[in-house]
Amino acid sequence: MLRRHHLEHEPHDLLLLMLLAGALSLIAAIVVAWVAGLHQVADVFRHVNYYWFPFAMAGAVAAHIGYVFAYREVARVDRGTRISALRAGAVVAAGFGMFIPRGGFAVDLEALEDLGVPREEARVRVLGLGSLEYAVLAAGACACSVILLVRHYPAQHAVVLSWVIGVPVGTLLAVVAVAYRDWLCRGRLGKIIRPALDAIHVVGQIVAAPRRHGGKAFTGMSFYWAGEVFVLWVCLAAFTHHSPSVPAVVVGYATGYALTRRTLPLAGAGAVEALLPFALHWVGYPLPAALLAVFAYRVFNLWLPLGPAAAALFALRRRPAGGA
Repeated sequence: MLRRHHLEHEPHDLLLLMLLAGALSLIAAIVVAWVAGLHQVADVFRHVNYYWFPFAMAGAVAAHIGYVFAYREVARVDRGTRISALRAGAVVAAGFGMFIPRGGFAVDLEALEDLGVPREEARVRVLGLGSLEYAVLAAGACACSVILLVRHYPAQHAVVLSWVIGVPVGTLLAVVAVAYRDWLCRGRLGKIIRPALDAIHVVGQIVAAPRRHGGKAFTGMSFYWAGEVFVLWVCLAAFTHHSPSVPAVVVGYATGYALTRRTLPLAGAGAVEALLPFALHWVGYPLPAALLAVFAYRVFNLWLPLGPAAAALFALRRRPAGGA
């Protein structure tokens, strides 16, 4: 089942994967609740403000639309691979489903291969898409960390400083590595690091051609992350009963989302529920409220998109790539 093309999964395979993802999410939530204190978690839950939750749905939809725009632009780089907005939306929706055992990037890779892109090139494009994700999120987290430092916000300095220092240094190292990638990629090591460096180069091409790719790609990815962070912000507001600090939520989100839901198998089920509450706690939010906010966030981020993801998978199966 793990080696199959995403369009070859049978209904019972999808059901089994969803049950596994649900079990992982539940186990992680229970463990974190035990650490936070079951009575404290129950007390926060009793005072939830449901007024905020309809706004979370709007943020989730905006995030999906933004990712579709970014996906299409990355697919067009170099070869100009054409993919319709409808098919791109279906690929993105399917990749966000928890029933993809190898993660959403596997769907992106197979979708580009179905459009005739050679496997190695498709792999570089998909890695480029992931690099674009991290580039936009890291830039936002770095800027927000600077704001927290200036405001003397009560967040753990180790978390804040890791973004303030790590992002500029990491960016400089990445630029140098890409500039000298032909030299660095000699020998056996080159076969391992070459795809990653080529992926960063794809992001560089997007930046270098803002009229052709950069504007839509970065705008789309920015909308994606803004929508995702907004959903979490809304869920925190529902359980904390005040307007959370946007910079703190961004830094906490980026710290807890070390790997995104398209990178992780099963859309990150279990891993996100285990890590993100603690990351929010490190930037100043009580762990019981953070746990419940993350649980609510995953309802909008993981469980509600299941219907569209399943429908998208069915549509992709019914209509081959040649018809896109």
